Amino acid sequence: MRRPRTDRPDLPTMSFLEHLEELRKRLIRVVVALAVAFTICLVRARDILDFLLQPIRPILGQDRPVFLELTEPFLLYMKVAFLGAVFLSAPILLYQAWAFITPGLYTHERRHALPFVLFATVFFVMGGAFGYYVAFPTACRFLIGIAEGFQPALRVSSLFAFESKMILAMGLVFELPTVIYFLARIGLVTAAFLWAKFQYAVLAIFILAAVITPTPDVVTQCIFAGPMILLYLLGILVAHLFGRARVPAVAAEPAAPGES
Repeated sequence: MRRPRTDRPDLPTMSFLEHLEELRKRLIRVVVALAVAFTICLVRARDILDFLLQPIRPILGQDRPVFLELTEPFLLYMKVAFLGAVFLSAPILLYQAWAFITPGLYTHERRHALPFVLFATVFFVMGGAFGYYVAFPTACRFLIGIAEGFQPALRVSSLFAFESKMILAMGLVFELPTVIYFLARIGLVTAAFLWAKFQYAVLAIFILAAVITPTPDVVTQCIFAGPMILLYLLGILVAHLFGRARVPAVAAEPAAPGES
């Protein structure tokens, strides 16, 4: 049972075991949502894979991806279905994430559930689309271009692994404006604060891009870092339009009776 705080009745507290129980409940719902979406996507896994390979077909020309192990196509279709399930069930997954942190929010902050889920889903899909239409084919052209003179024999599982990492990574990267919107709405950050820290943000973005980039080349790293910088600037605009005054880190407590 959640117990309200004495100083802020609208902010309940939960014990450690209650947090674990809440986490268990949310994880079960996430697993169920993923399982249902996975079943749906598994039926169309072949079509989904054909769609995912479309950006690289013009680059390969007449060459076709190959497989080296007998079980490789079966396992590949399972992975394809799981990737599709993540995007299909994204609204439910994001809502469960929001519902898990809701007990730690004030009453007025909990009203942002619908905007959070809506914007987070839209930006996640936009990030995946950017990874599919821009990042993946651009990286493939660069990497295949430097291998000119060699005959490519690309494994289909290797191609999918490379593409899925880029799609999921870009989907997460595009969540930056949504995170900033949420933080700005509850007063934790402001547009002025974000702009003042822009140079540090750029450094952090390139470090993060180097970590999440599936290859060590600079071109692919810039493919990740470029949109992240633009999204950070968009986040500053979002904070300016929708944010409110930043909450002080430490609030002064009233003096006890009799103290000067």
